[in-house]
Amino acid sequence: MALKRIRLELARAPEARGGNPYCGYEFTAPLDSAGKLDLEQWARNKDKCLVRRFWNSTTDERGRLVHQHGGHWAFAWPGEDREEPIFRYDKHAFVTGEYVSVTEHDGIERPFCIVDIKPAD
Repeated sequence: MALKRIRLELARAPEARGGNPYCGYEFTAPLDSAGKLDLEQWARNKDKCLVRRFWNSTTDERGRLVHQHGGHWAFAWPGEDREEPIFRYDKHAFVTGEYVSVTEHDGIERPFCIVDIKPAD
């Protein structure tokens, strides 16, 4: 199973009525044949499951995709005591054009569109 690079861009939200391709996340994760996150492969490749948060002109943040107790997934940021929960990633299939939600730094859950999935090289 190969790792995939997944790009999420901010979908329609109150602060971005038409979405915003300059706000989002790119992360590396193992997907199974149905497009769902593969926990066993993630456990074997944790060190490669990285995330980059890009947000307009602010400095990019870099962290990791983590699996929490209870089956939930999150983005974790080094040096900070916070994680950004990812709504239903344990059940969601990653398919280009679909939407996922991330609870961000400010505690607000925002929608993101899956705009690209490709091999992680």
